[in-house]
Amino acid sequence: MCEVRWCGTEFYGHFPLTAVFWLIMMTESAGNCPRSCHCFERGGVVVQCMSQSLDTIPVELPRDTAVLLLSSNKIQHISREAFGELPRLRELDLSHNTIESVEVDAFHGISEGLRMLDLSNNLLSNLPRDTFTHLHALVRLSHNPWHCGCALQEVLRGLRLDPQTVTEVSCHTSIQDEYVGKPVIHVLDSGVNFCTFHQKTTDVAMFVAMFCWFSMVTAYIVYYIRHNQEDTRRHIEYLKSLPSTAHSSKDYDSASSVF
Repeated sequence: MCEVRWCGTEFYGHFPLTAVFWLIMMTESAGNCPRSCHCFERGGVVVQCMSQSLDTIPVELPRDTAVLLLSSNKIQHISREAFGELPRLRELDLSHNTIESVEVDAFHGISEGLRMLDLSNNLLSNLPRDTFTHLHALVRLSHNPWHCGCALQEVLRGLRLDPQTVTEVSCHTSIQDEYVGKPVIHVLDSGVNFCTFHQKTTDVAMFVAMFCWFSMVTAYIVYYIRHNQEDTRRHIEYLKSLPSTAHSSKDYDSASSVF
């Protein structure tokens, strides 16, 4: 019995030490935790900032952050290098915000080890071409009011869209009305090239501008000629109205003979 009690005492004697160790780890994580967020360890630091009415990305995130959950807030813009240096980040959830714009280097500093980036259910209509250049993560872009044009096509080139949500990335507006409401991936797979449409639109605009310029020049030339013709006609009529030289000479000779 004594031996069993000793064993029990030893077991329970070590348990508080383990608990203290975990409490220390939790305290360290919580100490670097941004305000309005909750941090805990789970194979790396998980920073949970969901539904906190945040309108900006929290600053001074723990460098060893592995999962960053920012969904269901009021974030409207992601600025350049908004996430600093997060070399261990594996998952970034920005879904269900009101994000309208993302700067080119917004994800600069995030490791290439990122596995999932969720931008679904926001207000994005377009993105800079090189937004995801160095990332190899699966990206969710579903349920945004996308404008289907050359810019979006360039963004999607080489991007790993999440297969489960790829058909939910649809054209809210488009340079061709016939594609509105259709999944972007289906439109592009059908052989449509929005950049070709863009080039045609540019060519047409240039042609219209040149035509307008030519029309203005032509109208000016016609006006100039007509205006000069009118001046010439008036000048000729004026000259005709003057007394002729021969008639004046005869009148002068007659006057001389009298005297």
